[in-house]
Amino acid sequence: MKDLTVKNIVNICNGILICGDESIECKVFKKDTRTIETGDVYVGIKGENFDGNTLYEEAFENGAEVCIISGIDAKEYKGKTIIKVPDSIKALQEIAKYKRDLYNIPVIAITGSVGKTSTKDIIASIMSEKYKVLKTEGNMNNHIGLPMTLLKLKEHEALVVEMGMDHAGEIRVLTNIAHPTMCVISNIGSSHIKTLGSRENILKAKLEILEGASKEAPIAINNDNDLLNNWIKTNTTTHKIITYGIDTESDVMAKDIECFEDKSIFTLEINHKDYSCAPCYKVEIPVGGKHFVYNVLSAICVGLENNIEIEKIIDGIKNVELTKRRMEIVKSGNGVTIINDTYNANYESMKAGLEYLHNVKGDRKIAILGDMLNLGDFETELHEKIGDEVIKSEVSVLITVGEASHNIVKRALEVGAHTNIKIFECKTNEEAISSAKEELKEGDIVLVKASNAMHFDEIVKGIKI
Repeated sequence: MKDLTVKNIVNICNGILICGDESIECKVFKKDTRTIETGDVYVGIKGENFDGNTLYEEAFENGAEVCIISGIDAKEYKGKTIIKVPDSIKALQEIAKYKRDLYNIPVIAITGSVGKTSTKDIIASIMSEKYKVLKTEGNMNNHIGLPMTLLKLKEHEALVVEMGMDHAGEIRVLTNIAHPTMCVISNIGSSHIKTLGSRENILKAKLEILEGASKEAPIAINNDNDLLNNWIKTNTTTHKIITYGIDTESDVMAKDIECFEDKSIFTLEINHKDYSCAPCYKVEIPVGGKHFVYNVLSAICVGLENNIEIEKIIDGIKNVELTKRRMEIVKSGNGVTIINDTYNANYESMKAGLEYLHNVKGDRKIAILGDMLNLGDFETELHEKIGDEVIKSEVSVLITVGEASHNIVKRALEVGAHTNIKIFECKTNEEAISSAKEELKEGDIVLVKASNAMHFDEIVKGIKI
């Protein structure tokens, strides 16, 4: 274990030791006073609604041994250590960067518009076949969550982190903290198009991930994504590029894909000259949907590049435990199967969810859909395109919630006038639950999906009884 001392932190962050012992080892870092345990280090973070720096005394009372704060005049606290820094968030990042650089281990960084968290889970499962792995918990993938993850490094032999963003420049900060030894760029879609203005600008922002990686760090890239495919053809990068895909000839490919309710099976084809394993294998994923096949392919690239035997890679895929609310299959008490994909939504993931719903076996297909947020000027267009996908997926019943989702309904009515689709346009989640309960029958398959802020997990809980 490679721990930091108070003296290290003072030097790293240009801090001032207000009181306490500079020889104390700082092992566990927390930013929430409610989770503090004896001996922890508390980092005060100023948020939108409150200033965590002012809670240092509460942290001490709950057992913290050291507090790192900024922006306030703290008084000495008997028997405790206080470090005052110019900016506690920047201090957190600098401490995490320092600790990461103490470890000579594989660091896999994942970014993309869709599937980061699931891809992270699969990569971590594969890497765990060879290494003791630390991975991002949930979606702690921003300028605070990523440093907090790195500060949990102990006896770990590999690190798998996802990198999220809302604006240009944010991934640049993250990659220069984590210094990845390998990167994965899963796809370029419509997420954050409101703030960045175009998919081309989203690509530029995602490519920032390379700025903190060593020049020889490999990159696994989705060759079926139009913008990434074009970038591969036109870039002059020094990085080793490993491509994966289903439709486009790639280094690692999935063929003969079969999707079921709770799993997908495909033939893995390996074409890259650097990988000496046999060219074809059968792979089983414990979750349905073609879009998950892409996540698995990227993870296979990571495993191969880190010299994990192909048989162990396949075992890691079988044993993966996905973060909740991502294509999670829930069986209700009345014989209905619910696909809980409520963690978040954009056009690409909504389309993928509907394609999966269409392909899975069931008596009737029902879609409960809500607003996709942060689309800016593209809001109407992209919701209308989901209306097209609803009809293509031959959904029997459509239930929507949200103002933007009116465009799903409008478009579905236009293009599906010849169908027998039944539509309920609801104003609240409670109304959607009521409509669904009246409509659902044994044997139905229900997709529940919307942006996280729509709180559609409430609907899942409401209809599974």
